[in-house]
Amino acid sequence: MITNTEVEKRGNQHPSHIVDFKHDNDKIYFTTHNGVILELTILRDSAIRFRYATEHVFEPDFSYALNDDVSLGYNELEVKEEIPEYVITTSKIKIYVQKADLKIQIVDLDDVVICEDELGFHWEENFDYGGNIVKMSKVCHSGESYYGMGDKASHTNLKGKRVNNWVTDSYAYGKDQEPLYKAIPFYVGLKENIAYGVFFDNSFSTYFDFANEKRNVTSFWADGGEMNYYFFYGPKIGQVVEAYTDLTGVPELPPLWALGFHQSKWSYYPEKKVKELASSFRKLKIPCDAIYLDIDYMEGFRCFTWNNRRFPNPKKMVEELEKDGFKTVTMIDPGIKIDRDYWVYQQAMDNGFFCRRADGPHFKGKVWPGECKFPDFTNPEVREWWGGLYKEMISDMGVHGVWNDMNEPAVMEVPTKTANLDVRHDYDGHPCSHRKAHNVYGMQMVRATYDGVKKFTFPKRPFVLTRAAYSGTQRYCATWTGDNVATWEHLWIANVQMQRMCMSGYSFVGSDIGGFAEQPNGELFARWVQLGIFHPFCRVHSSGDHGEQEPWSFGDEITDIVRKFIELRYQLLPYLYTMFYKYINNGLPMLQSLVLYDQEDTQTHFRTDEFLFGEQILVCPVQEPNAKGRRMYLPKGKWFNFWNDEVIEGGVEKWIPADIDEIPVFVKEGAMIPKYPVQQYVGEKEIKELEIDVYYTEGIENSSVYEDQQDGYDYKKGRYSLRKFRLRGKKNELIIQQFKDGNFITPYTKFKMTFHGLPFKIGSIEIDNEVVNPKDIKLNGNNVIEVSKDFTELHLTGQ
Repeated sequence: MITNTEVEKRGNQHPSHIVDFKHDNDKIYFTTHNGVILELTILRDSAIRFRYATEHVFEPDFSYALNDDVSLGYNELEVKEEIPEYVITTSKIKIYVQKADLKIQIVDLDDVVICEDELGFHWEENFDYGGNIVKMSKVCHSGESYYGMGDKASHTNLKGKRVNNWVTDSYAYGKDQEPLYKAIPFYVGLKENIAYGVFFDNSFSTYFDFANEKRNVTSFWADGGEMNYYFFYGPKIGQVVEAYTDLTGVPELPPLWALGFHQSKWSYYPEKKVKELASSFRKLKIPCDAIYLDIDYMEGFRCFTWNNRRFPNPKKMVEELEKDGFKTVTMIDPGIKIDRDYWVYQQAMDNGFFCRRADGPHFKGKVWPGECKFPDFTNPEVREWWGGLYKEMISDMGVHGVWNDMNEPAVMEVPTKTANLDVRHDYDGHPCSHRKAHNVYGMQMVRATYDGVKKFTFPKRPFVLTRAAYSGTQRYCATWTGDNVATWEHLWIANVQMQRMCMSGYSFVGSDIGGFAEQPNGELFARWVQLGIFHPFCRVHSSGDHGEQEPWSFGDEITDIVRKFIELRYQLLPYLYTMFYKYINNGLPMLQSLVLYDQEDTQTHFRTDEFLFGEQILVCPVQEPNAKGRRMYLPKGKWFNFWNDEVIEGGVEKWIPADIDEIPVFVKEGAMIPKYPVQQYVGEKEIKELEIDVYYTEGIENSSVYEDQQDGYDYKKGRYSLRKFRLRGKKNELIIQQFKDGNFITPYTKFKMTFHGLPFKIGSIEIDNEVVNPKDIKLNGNNVIEVSKDFTELHLTGQ
């Protein structure tokens, strides 16, 4: 890896003075005497693109990361030439461009510095491959913190760290190991309570140094390509993340079953074993929605085939599993076995779909089937062909979801673990080597998979899962954090990775619960399930080499604990589904690190363990053995202990008891948490009433619940139900207002409301300004009532 200092030593070139300036609508161009052009694009008042060319020439402007529907448009734009600099002003920020050296300084409207160049843009020729190593260095201010960057296995605050984005099969990776499975070159900076973001959209191997080598410098660079980055101004972290998410996109709503509990192993086979697994879930009444088939369902690991000895009638098996409430998810890898009698291989050969080396021969690499060739998924024709291969599996066999693994691409028995750098790619009409295409290879594979699965599951919604990803991959699929290990350290890693991924625009994410490599004991497995049910994607997966890893594998006590928490996951499905709705509509991360939740509180800046599940549930996993509780930090405000309704004033670190059957879970005061009854799988029961837990506050809090048919696309035609609640509490009264949107008619007609922490005994109840008899709403003591789902205002008054 090229270090910062090495770059400084080796023929660095810098922009010289500006000799030309041009303003063309939303673009502003600055040209220097030595041929550097800065193209500065105003996307929005708080979102700016900086793109640099050398030798007066830009590369073709193309990116896989960007969302087609990105929001564009600004309110104000003024460009002024002053003596030492140009000044660009929007309604949110000012940008100073130095005439002498093209350095940039970005300030708010009060001239408070947000982000500024140190050396700024500089470059050197890459003598090994041609082109430039492009680099940007920024000033790291005192007290500045950094977050994001995808699935890095390190502290949530990246200050003092150096990371590398080169999508890598990192089996049994360790804490702080670099690089990992994903390349998400986006970070959030936080300086004096002002948040900003930088997205370096460059698919080559990229590096970020967060004041590691020099304590006052943060820098990022790439082995090739352009210096092309986007700057987002907050000033809140949430605003930065939402802006980045808007730029790179969000997925469609998944089918609700995809948010249930999933069970996987390498591998469940033959068919008898799969049916026994399904039967055990139902017999033990442990909810589960999906069972995964790893590579052993295939004939000799050939993708899109079935081993007829292990699975003599897969269509019938999938149908029988579905009748019992299980969806089937199958794995598909990119490596295609070299076998002239194998139809997929022959089709790709006949059409020239495989990747080639620089001098023409096909690229070959060893994976599970042996010697394989690899489709070029950066070719749109190949993607269309690949999507079509799913027809038999989805349309004919009835498989419900697809899991793309090994798509870094992983290659065995070579030092690099991946394809040769001279492999050629189409890159959607911008031919390049694997140096540029590597980080997007898995992304384009799963994009092709998504398109195919979506086509053949219609009118249902697709479910697709990937291991490798680049920025923007979240548009197509869920992801997980790869081959982790059954250790307490990896439980900690999983927690920070989920928070980091959500802050990096990729919320539909989970880990292999219990650990993929090695074997957890019952305590670790239970603690991991307790964490995993609060992650957007919830799946147990293991290598199977060291024993069983099903919910019942560790004795009755652990089984009961696991069942309790999986049941809680199913109760919270409407809350989780609403979180997903907010994520895809507003870019709001489904999990929030404490610093995202309250950046003004400096105590949150270095917290790793606690996080917000949605906006109103605070979770803190237990991450060490033999614990009877743990210390945790509760952010400011009042929080109800989920298990016993004890109210704690936040802004403090406290010891919270949490024996093996509990972890610390708190609910924000004023929250209204919707819940379904426990089901063994999504759709098992008709929801006859929506339970809502109402947590009193003396003040105002807003909550909501989104619902639709749980699958299909009618929600896009207005067939959804969005209920927004405004709760206002006073010393002797509680008022709940409801605002409804959408024309989906929910199957239930009533809310069953349970009140927590009411400081008064209910004396009178008004619904839409009419006094009601407590008997008519089944007032149970002081805390449970049943009301029509269609009320506009509910008013409780104390005696």
